[in-house]
Amino acid sequence: MLIQAPGWSSVLARLSFFPNHRRRRGPVLSRFGSFNVRGAIGVAGAYFVRRKDSRARISACGDSQSNADGQRKRDVVEHICLLKAKDNLTDEEEKDMLDYLYTSQYRMGGIVAISLGRIDDDNPERYTHAVFMRFQRKGDLLKFYENPFYLGVLQKHVMPYCHELLNVDYESEVEDDILSIFRKGEEFNYGEEFVLLVELKDDALGELAEDAMCSLHRIATESPSLIVQVSQGLNFNSTSNMKYTHGVVIRFRSIEAFKIFVGSTEYKHIWSSKFQPITRKTLSIHFSIDPVGTELM
Repeated sequence: MLIQAPGWSSVLARLSFFPNHRRRRGPVLSRFGSFNVRGAIGVAGAYFVRRKDSRARISACGDSQSNADGQRKRDVVEHICLLKAKDNLTDEEEKDMLDYLYTSQYRMGGIVAISLGRIDDDNPERYTHAVFMRFQRKGDLLKFYENPFYLGVLQKHVMPYCHELLNVDYESEVEDDILSIFRKGEEFNYGEEFVLLVELKDDALGELAEDAMCSLHRIATESPSLIVQVSQGLNFNSTSNMKYTHGVVIRFRSIEAFKIFVGSTEYKHIWSSKFQPITRKTLSIHFSIDPVGTELM
């Protein structure tokens, strides 16, 4: 997956596993073998913008946490894409779309980590599938958007079956550890991926936004029994008219852990006291991550 940095690519090749995703209607046959699929991914051309200096402020959440636990941090770029599949999508069409989208990571450089899935519950925007990708830097993400192979996958295997895409990209920080960066190891083999998108009011894109985002980051990092990793940041993708200003991705250890966290008094308090007064719009979705195979690629 990661080709630009030779040292990292050799390590990644040893760490990579091929997931066994689930589908609601049984297994499908991949070009790489038999596996079950529940997810999909899609992207379109991106334009990058920067909103004042809010990114620097939000990054301070990671800095303060790093100082508190003595753990170094590494900058990463996160990519979220939400898809709306057509109502008449057949099993075979879905299998074709999901197979090509997931395995395209092996045909392109720059993708550090990927998770994807069929959204578990209904949402107001009616998105059906979600994908999360991690890159080392913005340049890698830009090359991804322009990659001819991936554009071909979109044209031939995604857009015939979907009628809308939404992209959110942001810079964040994670633990400076190879398993954490590449989201590999036993902790990342399963769980529940939670994606939260928010549109904050223009006059809140400063200290109020910093306080809200840092408060969410704090309670997430203080819940290691429930959460494996959290990343968040300011959306710099200008497509979709900047529909959402911020993105958050939290990997929970299980669906039960997810329900405990979002149902907790502390999370509800932070949401009602810090987010609601400054938020125009919000969208949250989640999807399951199934255990991966035990054999190295």
